[in-house]
This record gives sequence, structure tokens and C-alpha cells, in this order.
Amino acid sequence: MSSSQVFLSDALLWVEGLAAIIALFFYLKGAVKNFWGYFSCYLVLVFTCELLAKYGWNWIGFSKAHFYNYFVIPLQFLFFYWLYAFKSLKKRGLFVICSLLYLVSFIPSEFYFRENKIIFSFNYTFGSLILMILVVMEYYKQITSADIVNFDRNRMFYINLGVTLFYIGTLPFWTFYYQLLQYMQIWNIYFDYFLLSGIAMYVLFSISFIWGRPSS
Repeated sequence: MSSSQVFLSDALLWVEGLAAIIALFFYLKGAVKNFWGYFSCYLVLVFTCELLAKYGWNWIGFSKAHFYNYFVIPLQFLFFYWLYAFKSLKKRGLFVICSLLYLVSFIPSEFYFRENKIIFSFNYTFGSLILMILVVMEYYKQITSADIVNFDRNRMFYINLGVTLFYIGTLPFWTFYYQLLQYMQIWNIYFDYFLLSGIAMYVLFSISFIWGRPSS
């Protein structure tokens, strides 16, 4: 990585930590109620995982790739499926279907796409596509809501925007990672976007606690 990318990578970690601290503060203050308390716990847990991945391997021998592929990333996708489908959209069945489809996607990922380099990570790509559908459904819900004039007070507005910028915006980068490596200038631009969008997402998550109000 270039010096600027190292700086952005470190900034992403600490902005993520700041979001976790803000979420924990509002949670302990009692300002976060109902299922939103789980969102606070989620941010703290993900930040802890990032710290463990960045520094823990110096003391604990483990594969960071396996740690992300089989724990951190599934945790992120399954949590957002729950938040979007089950809690925001009020569709329990949709949450179950999305979760099962994502978990099943590990089968072709392990037995076919492990050696096939057309797609960098099939289960990540598939999981992001499912999340993209939920994001679109959430946008539709917000646009057709009678309370659209107060969108800036809707906590899910900031979360949805952050998820759009990061998970959906970087989907082509992680899908065609190997192909982009042949064009390092494009790869570097997209990697910069990955870091910047991650920073933007966690800033928006922080704002969701400060300015936003629960939509349900």
C-alpha cells in the first residue's frame, strides 16, 4: 500500500472505533432502546474483531483470511439481513430466506470458486447482492413513507446510505479483484474508494446515533 493508503487504513480503523464508542455511550446512557441496542453491540463487536485481526495475530496464531471469511464477514451480513428484513421491513420470512441463501452460497464458494478465479469471493458477492436488494427495498420504504419530510431524523436513512456507499459501492471491486489487479491504476483508485467509503459509512453510523431517531 502507498503511504496515503496506509493512512486511510489506519483512519478507517479509528473512525470505526469512534463509531463503536459513540454507540456504546448512547446505549449506556439509555438513549438507545429496543433492537437498536443490538446495533450498538454489533459496532463494538466488529471493532473488537478489527483490533484482533490487526494486532492480535502478533500473540495468537490464526489465519486472518479464515477469521474474516468464516466469522467477521458472515457476522456483518447476517446482522444487516436481520436489521433490514426482520426489524425495519418487518418481514421475518425474508430474513430467514436471505440468511439461508447466503449460508448455502458457501457450498459453491468452497467446492467450485476456491480454484476458479473468475470471482474473487462468490459468497461475499452473493451476500452483497442480497444486501443490495434489501437496501433498495429500504429506500422504497423511506421514499413512500408519510414521514419522508423528516428523513434526516430517520436512523435507518444514515445506515442505509452508509451501507450503500461501502458494501454496494465496493461490490465490483471485490467481485473482479483478480481482473483489476491487471490494471493497477484502476485497482488503486478502487482500493482508495474502499477505504474512503468505509470511513464514510462509520461516520454515518455515528451520525445515526447523534441525529437520527428510531424509525420503529
